[in-house]
Amino acid sequence: MASTSTGPSCPIIFTTQTAYPLPTQKYLIPTNWKRFQLSQLVNKALSLSKPVPFDFLIRGEVLRTSLAEWCAENGVGEEETLEVEYIESALPPQKMTDIPHEDWVSSVSCSIQGYFLTGSYDGILRVFDYSKNVVLSTLAHSAPITSVCTVSSPDDAVNEGKPYLVATASQDLSAQLVEVSLPIDLSKQGESRTLAKLHLHTAPVTSVASDHSGSHILTSSWDMLIGLWDTSIPTSDEVPEPLVAERDRKRRRKLDASENKSKKKAPKAVLKSHTARVSRVTFGREARPNTVYSCGFDSTVRLWDVENGVCTQTISASEKPFLDLSLTADGNIVAASSTDRTITLYDVRTNNSSNISSSLGSLPHPATPSSLALGSTPHHLISGGYDGVVRMWDLRSTKSAMTSFKTWDGHKKVLSVDWKRGLVGVGGEGGLEVWKATEDTRGSQ
Repeated sequence: MASTSTGPSCPIIFTTQTAYPLPTQKYLIPTNWKRFQLSQLVNKALSLSKPVPFDFLIRGEVLRTSLAEWCAENGVGEEETLEVEYIESALPPQKMTDIPHEDWVSSVSCSIQGYFLTGSYDGILRVFDYSKNVVLSTLAHSAPITSVCTVSSPDDAVNEGKPYLVATASQDLSAQLVEVSLPIDLSKQGESRTLAKLHLHTAPVTSVASDHSGSHILTSSWDMLIGLWDTSIPTSDEVPEPLVAERDRKRRRKLDASENKSKKKAPKAVLKSHTARVSRVTFGREARPNTVYSCGFDSTVRLWDVENGVCTQTISASEKPFLDLSLTADGNIVAASSTDRTITLYDVRTNNSSNISSSLGSLPHPATPSSLALGSTPHHLISGGYDGVVRMWDLRSTKSAMTSFKTWDGHKKVLSVDWKRGLVGVGGEGGLEVWKATEDTRGSQ
């Protein structure tokens, strides 16, 4: 047993899933030690040439006090052996740049390496490169865009000059498939072409999401419906021309002129079970590609068998209108944000067909959490709030966020977040901000 002090101490066994394991043995650690001293000990024991900062988890909580204070708060005697897991500390995010917009940014995507996609309240789809150059700006909808996603896998097009397939959704009651060609020559502008308009919904469309293969997409709406679509482009219209209000006709004509006679597409299936607005819908991870997840203002999170078009599981909460949801990298946990200023975590590995209401815990949010994005590991989550703050969480410790940062000085609402390759895109009332946020890459899929 390794001893570090002759004063009051408690026995500890260190564990880790990082690339820096210690031999399994007990250490006698002074009870007045905090995170900093423990991190120094691990670095010294590992003889690391370059110090690595660590955080420490005890029974699923990040240690933020001394060991003595933690033991007193949790009723643990000093003689009891503690199993302490150490993880690499998340460095405070650093602001990289901000990109002003003419209107609020309601959706941001960092999926295409080297670029940021934004959807705005002015109905315009924009693409920026990492140097803040506008490489594409196109009027996509006659009302605010609510959601943007890349349909085709980025790996299919990177460095080959191939066009991307992008899906957008809007308050104009429609979603669409857009072909986006980004310039290899940075002196030139990108091009876009609307391939298909997706016609189903009779109320604003709240979200659009693609499956892993890019063969299907989902839409959700205030009309309580979820649409399932394939991404093939029909040779002729599948639905009749919808009626357009007189006040929208001029803008419609401008849109139609830019769409190059896009096709009108009908859904492959319609999923019906929600009893109020559907806020968000997404496909399952690769391990559960035939499962769809949705949440809505009926205070439910629902799981669907997409092949049979039926709701297989309903997670019911009491008076918790849900705004957004996201899946962990392993697909085992759904995080759902609500207007009651919480983010609730649900374990969805069970196959129980009956209603379930138990949760793994809730993340307290000082303001309404408008948007969520999960990192590349099963543990990390970011949330954007109406208080203009983006918070980063470790799902193993739910009492408080690991770190946070203010966007637009905390004076404007955050409406959308995305987190890819260590970059956090934040969209909201102030336009787009980009932050550098290091991810713990252990266990990434």
